[in-house]
Amino acid sequence: MIYTITLNPSLDYNISVDSFNTGQINIIDSLYLLPGGKGINVAKVLNNLQQPVEALGFLAGFTGREILSLLEKENLKFNFVELENGITRINIKLKSSKETEINGQGPEVTKNDITKLMTNIRKIENGDFLVLSGSIPYSCHENIYETIIQNTVDKDIKIVIDARKELLKDCLKYRPFLVKPNIDELGEMFNVKITSNDDLWKYSLKVKELGARNVLVSLSKDGALLLGENDEHYLATAPQGKLINSVGAGDSMVAGFISGYIESNGDLAYTLKKAVATGSASAFSKGLATQAKVDQLIKKVTVSKK
Repeated sequence: MIYTITLNPSLDYNISVDSFNTGQINIIDSLYLLPGGKGINVAKVLNNLQQPVEALGFLAGFTGREILSLLEKENLKFNFVELENGITRINIKLKSSKETEINGQGPEVTKNDITKLMTNIRKIENGDFLVLSGSIPYSCHENIYETIIQNTVDKDIKIVIDARKELLKDCLKYRPFLVKPNIDELGEMFNVKITSNDDLWKYSLKVKELGARNVLVSLSKDGALLLGENDEHYLATAPQGKLINSVGAGDSMVAGFISGYIESNGDLAYTLKKAVATGSASAFSKGLATQAKVDQLIKKVTVSKK
């Protein structure tokens, strides 16, 4: 079983404006609502890829109830802790000549809420995957990911982390199964700007030296690199296509990696190939990756061993 945790989910209000102008009235061309949050995105894509998955985390208020309703329509299994106060945040995703995002602030999470979440986490069993991804509510301590991992250390659980520097670095000592920074986040971890392939491999290796078993670095339209647990070095090129929506592409890559790893029984070349195909499938679509779109694109991904 695969579990994802979204501590700071959102109801994403996706709007399109032909030519957005600040300081003026702008008329929306199209709009739609989607459940948002990196862990939820990972769960949705895994569900699309026919992998057994359950979404965990926090939800609150009328926006939280709308998220539950939308997930039920997708037949996605979930077990969220419902907060007593506040509402799950609303994020605005504006598409015009440029993509603009305005993210809301999440509700307050109490110690009692965290205790309930930890009770759910302790039900996870040996051999399962647990995905920790995305931001955290302002009321949660910045070491909450580490606290979650500490509640799993007595079991053989594959921890996957897709989070920024301050949430990730303290978790590396627990030897997570996979971490997935993009190239900017990788540089951010070490306070550098990565400008060459040598730097890319150098700092990816540093993440591995700090404890990550597998390091997957997203290179956007240029594909991805993977440093495997047994020092395998792989590079994948991304298929060509028109970028329609970059939101969720990285989350889809994580889902594709897990799906590919399970399907191939740990064949990292195939796993990387599916990860890149799944990320691209979301980038080239209005919504998140589907099985049909991944099957179409995976044939166009090339993986080489370095």
